[in-house]
Amino acid sequence: MARKPGLKWTVWIKYTTVGKEMMPGILVMKTGTTLPSLLARQGDFEDWVISGLDVPPDRVLVVDVQAGAMLPEPGGVAGVVITGSHAMVTDHEPWSERAAAWLRRAVARQTPVLGICYGHQLLAYALGGKVGNNPHGTETGTVDVYLNEAGYADRLLGGLANPLRMQVSHQQTVLRLPPGARRLAWSDRDAQQALRVGDSAWGVQFHPEFNAAAARAYAQDEQELLRAEGQDPAWINAQIEETSYGRAILKRFAQIATGTEPRHSVTPFPAPATTYPVE
Repeated sequence: MARKPGLKWTVWIKYTTVGKEMMPGILVMKTGTTLPSLLARQGDFEDWVISGLDVPPDRVLVVDVQAGAMLPEPGGVAGVVITGSHAMVTDHEPWSERAAAWLRRAVARQTPVLGICYGHQLLAYALGGKVGNNPHGTETGTVDVYLNEAGYADRLLGGLANPLRMQVSHQQTVLRLPPGARRLAWSDRDAQQALRVGDSAWGVQFHPEFNAAAARAYAQDEQELLRAEGQDPAWINAQIEETSYGRAILKRFAQIATGTEPRHSVTPFPAPATTYPVE
């Protein structure tokens, strides 16, 4: 995404108890707010993420870091999902820099992490990668995301399909992976659609929480920019479709974070029909 932050929203925190024991929840790190038209119709980024995680609402902790809210200790949460934002990682805003420092601690503790779009870029930046404008221009709509062999065997992304049809909306991207990170997926306009650091930290440039209505709203909002880049907004809009893979990925992440991950049988790697031209 590419617009500057708009309104800032109230932070809420939710926990659950079993008997007298406080159980850690999944943290949703809120880094921005969606378009006003979408907010009125179907809620905000964190609402879509929570729906996809498919966990009881009282097992979720939402902290609006863009509004200046303080994050809990990384050891006090079962896992963390970082939302998208209309901000830019390269603006190095104080709240974003604080979130990056927190993420370094979370990854060091092996807390499960999933960064989405801005969160993907923030995770890469926090761990020593490079973020900047996508040399292939704006990517928006529903696109094919191709898994490499490591991606297809990955516990979060693997075994669903290859390619995955996913929703996207972004102008910036991860230009260089952090040290030790593995690239898991790419698309026609982005070499770094998914990455993993260690065994439990992932970043995805695509939006697993978006439905087709969200993708259409962002494509509509970006149509003048797309035309200026020589892209065809009408063609992009015609390609937008619903896809189930995003919700499956979010649910898998919740299972990984809460220790309820089932065993997945992975079929032999179906090599995609295309390879990204820039390795």
